[in-house]
Amino acid sequence: MLENDSIICFAHDWEGDPTSKTHIMRILARKNRVLWINSIGMRRPTASRADLGRLALKLRRSVTGCREVEPNLHVASPLTLPFPGSRLASGINASILEITLRRISRRLGLRRPILWSFLPNVGPLLGRLGERMVIYHCVDEYSAFTGVPAETLKRMETDLVRRSHLVLTSAERLRDERRPFNPETHFIPHGVDVAHFSRALDPATKIPDDLRALPRPIIGFFGLIADWVDLGIVRSLALSRPESSIVLLGKAACDLGEIQGLRNVHLLGRKPYSDLPAYCRGFDVGILPFRINRLTLRANPLKLREYLAAGLPVVATPLPEVARYEKLVRLATGDDDFITGVDEALRGRTPAADARRVEAMREESWEARVQRISSLIERRRLAMAS
Repeated sequence: MLENDSIICFAHDWEGDPTSKTHIMRILARKNRVLWINSIGMRRPTASRADLGRLALKLRRSVTGCREVEPNLHVASPLTLPFPGSRLASGINASILEITLRRISRRLGLRRPILWSFLPNVGPLLGRLGERMVIYHCVDEYSAFTGVPAETLKRMETDLVRRSHLVLTSAERLRDERRPFNPETHFIPHGVDVAHFSRALDPATKIPDDLRALPRPIIGFFGLIADWVDLGIVRSLALSRPESSIVLLGKAACDLGEIQGLRNVHLLGRKPYSDLPAYCRGFDVGILPFRINRLTLRANPLKLREYLAAGLPVVATPLPEVARYEKLVRLATGDDDFITGVDEALRGRTPAADARRVEAMREESWEARVQRISSLIERRRLAMAS
C-alpha cells in the first residue's frame, strides 16, 4: 500500500454520492496526504435552473477555501472558466489552477505530488505542479455523456492518456481502447465495502419507515436516475406486477414521464450512503435496467457489487462488466426477460443464496483494489527510475 505520498486528485464534487473515486482516496488518505479537487467541469453551463444552481454552489464553495473533510483528506473548489474546447479558456484555467494549487500545496506540505485524475481534461495542467507521476483513472466513456463536447473530450483524453505514466480503467473495453495510446494501461474493476452492505442481512438493521409500509415484494434500485436507465423496463415491471412495489432511490436527472402516475412506482429520492444497507434489507430483489449504448457498454455499475454484498438477488441488463457475474446475476434483455428474471429471483431467494452472494464479494473489497493499484504504481516508479 502507498505510504507517505502526496496526491492531488481531480474528480467529481466530494459532496456527491460516494463512488470509486471516494472509496479509493479515503483508503489512500489513511497513510498519505490527499488534496481532492472538486469538478472543474466538462461542459458549458446552460441557463437552466439546475446549472445556475450548480454555478452558485460552486461560487459558495470556492469562497470557503480548502477544508479538511477527513484526516489527511482536504477538499478545494477552485473556480475555472466553464468553456471546454476554448484554447484561451484552457490556458487561463491552467494558470489559475497552477497558482491556486501551488499555494494550497505549500500550506498542506504537499511535495512532488502524484497528479491523479479521474477526469479527462487536465492535460493543460501537466508539468505545472512539480508532480512526480501522472495517473489517469478512467471510469467512464466521458465523451458519451449527454450534453458534453464529445470531440473535444476525445481529443483531450487521448492527449492525457499518451502523457500519463499510468492509466487505470474500470472496464476492459475502456482498457482495450486506450492501451494502443499507452502500454501502461491496466484494468482495475470496482470494489465494494462488504462490511457496510452486508449489514442488510443483520436482523438488527431496521428497514426505513418509507419502505416498511409498502406492499411486498419490493423491487428496488438505487443510484442516479439518468438517461442510461431504461425506464421502459421499470414501467413494464410495474404494469405486469401491480401487486409489487417498484422503489427507485436516487436523484432524478432525466424525464420521468414513462413512470409518472404509476401507483406502484415509488420515487423516494436520494438517500445517504449510510442508509443504503437498511434499504437493501427492505428490498426483495435489486435491478439494473440499463439501456445498451456506447456509454453503458463501457460502464461498470458500482451498485452491482453493492447489491450482491447486501445479499440481494439481482436482475440486470447484460452489459459486458455485468455479464462477468452471470453465475450470481440473472441477465435479462428487454421487458419480458426482466419480468421473468424478477419472478425467478423472488422464487429462488433463500438465506443460503443470500450468504453465497455476500461471500462472493469478500475478495472484491476496495482495500484489495487499492493494494493492486499501489503495486502497479510501485512497479512503474521502479521502471521510471531505472
